[in-house]
Amino acid sequence: MAKSLIIVESPAKARTIKKYLGRDYNVEASSGHLVDLPSSKLGVDVEKDFEPKYVVIKDKRNYLSKLKKAAKDVDKIYLASDPDREGEAIAWHIVDQLGIRDRAYRVLFYEITENSIKKAMENPLTLSKERFEAQQARRILDRLVGYKVSPILWKKVRKGLSAGRVQSVALRMIVEREREIDAFVPVEHWSVEALLRKDGDDDATFTAKLSKYKGEKAEVGSEEQAVPIVEALRNENYKVLSVEKKQRQRKAFAPFITSTLQQEASRKLRFPVKKTMTIAQKLYEGIELGAEGPVGLITYMRTDSVRVSDHALGEVRAYITEKYGSSYLPDKPNVFKVKKSAQDAHEAIRPTFVSYEPESVRKHLSSDEYRLYELIWKRFVSSQMSPAVYDQTTVEIEAGEGIFRATGSVIRFKGFTAVYTESREEEESNGNEAKEKEEDVTLPELRKDEVLRLLNLEGIQHFTQPLPRFTESSLVKELEEKGIGRPSTYALILSTIQNREYVIKERARLIPTLLGKSVTDYLTMGFPEVMDIKFTAAMEENLDRVEEGSVNWVELLKTFYKGFSRRLDEAEQSDKSIRREGVPTDISCDACGAPMIIKWGKKGEFLSCSKYPDCKNAKRFKYGTDGKVEVVVKKEQDIREDVRCELCGEPMALRSSKYGKFFGCTGYPECRGIRKLTDVEAQQSEHGSGDSAPEAENAPEPDKEQAEV
Repeated sequence: MAKSLIIVESPAKARTIKKYLGRDYNVEASSGHLVDLPSSKLGVDVEKDFEPKYVVIKDKRNYLSKLKKAAKDVDKIYLASDPDREGEAIAWHIVDQLGIRDRAYRVLFYEITENSIKKAMENPLTLSKERFEAQQARRILDRLVGYKVSPILWKKVRKGLSAGRVQSVALRMIVEREREIDAFVPVEHWSVEALLRKDGDDDATFTAKLSKYKGEKAEVGSEEQAVPIVEALRNENYKVLSVEKKQRQRKAFAPFITSTLQQEASRKLRFPVKKTMTIAQKLYEGIELGAEGPVGLITYMRTDSVRVSDHALGEVRAYITEKYGSSYLPDKPNVFKVKKSAQDAHEAIRPTFVSYEPESVRKHLSSDEYRLYELIWKRFVSSQMSPAVYDQTTVEIEAGEGIFRATGSVIRFKGFTAVYTESREEEESNGNEAKEKEEDVTLPELRKDEVLRLLNLEGIQHFTQPLPRFTESSLVKELEEKGIGRPSTYALILSTIQNREYVIKERARLIPTLLGKSVTDYLTMGFPEVMDIKFTAAMEENLDRVEEGSVNWVELLKTFYKGFSRRLDEAEQSDKSIRREGVPTDISCDACGAPMIIKWGKKGEFLSCSKYPDCKNAKRFKYGTDGKVEVVVKKEQDIREDVRCELCGEPMALRSSKYGKFFGCTGYPECRGIRKLTDVEAQQSEHGSGDSAPEAENAPEPDKEQAEV
């Protein structure tokens, strides 16, 4: 019988750990959290210092029973849940549920390797009360906001909505960016560009841009300004005024932390953040490598530290020397700056063994697992390589009263770029003067006073561009920079705002729906502190201080709840109701000409005439290109003149519902007459169209629908 029990979160991790420990250890999984706040009520006693009322999660009862049985006759129990706040809470709750405080020890596995596991087992810790309280404070904060604000959204906007302490702020950032784009006014500007050739070399052509004209910086705002300049310089001699060469270096990027992995996987692999974290979890917990059994391929994937252990540095430096040669290895290991807010107990995300090259394990991985592992592996190896070295050449060319400039660069030593190059987001301008990208081109060898041949000269029109819509990658970057949420929460934030239809994703860009804008406006007006970016960032810092032991979690909640409860009372008493008023659109009613508004019914969003009930026109709609509202054109009704309504005598139309086809009065909704099809009519309908839905399926009235038969 095993003398000790190790409890981890996942069965996959349990299998990997079992491989490295002997018969004296039994390894069981909790499958994540065993207890949580109840789903049917608040579960927090606000009057008793925010005391939480935890309950066993329904589908985790079997796991709890199994752990109780496994813990019965062992001397020591090691809690090896993930090394973060959530893992600490899981360990804390297991101890409470099993009643094993006198036999419980905490072990932290930052990588699932034999050396790491045995080292952690030799140096067990006690459970961290401060880390647990930080998690508990966050959970209660999120419960208070979600549980108290969501019902108000149901009442004031529509049923089924949710608010979140961090997700709502993220949504606000997306909405505000969209409004910046809508309000952006492009500014025209022109560049004057010369296509030049070095005499005697037909292949040595390059482009230079006008940088100065008549002794001043060339600022050309219109075609009227560009044309005279082009004409004035077209017949001038083009002569090299100066050639400046500088050697520059490009240093390696730091190994991944959670946020940078999410960003790069989004840019380079087109992975949603949630997918990235799911795959990374599998790579961390262990992948079956044939006869070797399960192997944890990467270190823990929730980290904000770029620190790397001495052991890993020694291994990767030896690998670089052997694989690429000593010129690719810097004299000393590359050291990267750790953010002030980083929890430096964790390492950066890296392969557990550099010797497991991506190609060597490819056959054991799915396509997506391989691509993410390759990304992590290459980033880590390249992070300890020498800088890339390139020659940057800037040439100035004189032509009459104009000075043209061309810039190019040539790689002299690949350095870390031999292994890895980082992808880039679409360049963002500040809404004023758009930055022109310098072309990374190779210029011919030129010398001062050399005369060049002009092949073409033209003015090119440009317009300043607004900031682009957020991608998942750029939103994660923005959230991190502003201190909103933590890397471990970004995946949930992004999936929630999309699942709630607050945001749609089109060509990888996040576009807020009218519902998302309405919810944002309502929450910003009613709960300004909750929706304030700086306030939310300060709360994250306070949660960090709870973990450090410098802030009391109960006092933190009391301070927050004092203002929050007042806002709740004000929101409840407010007459403002988007659900009643609807959301305006720029679509006109085709029946009366009044503006159409978006309202919400049992089947979701629909367009309703703003003159309802005087005008009962209603339309289905969809979000089209760029999130714009587009009316869904209904199929023509299959009207049967030979089938008359028994209530009013009007013709009936063949329609469909979830119950099958039926005849409905064309006078609906004034007349609600319906009739089932006879067997002969049903057989005939199989060979016709007649599958148009009733116009009022999305009507504003919540009473019984015509389609119910």
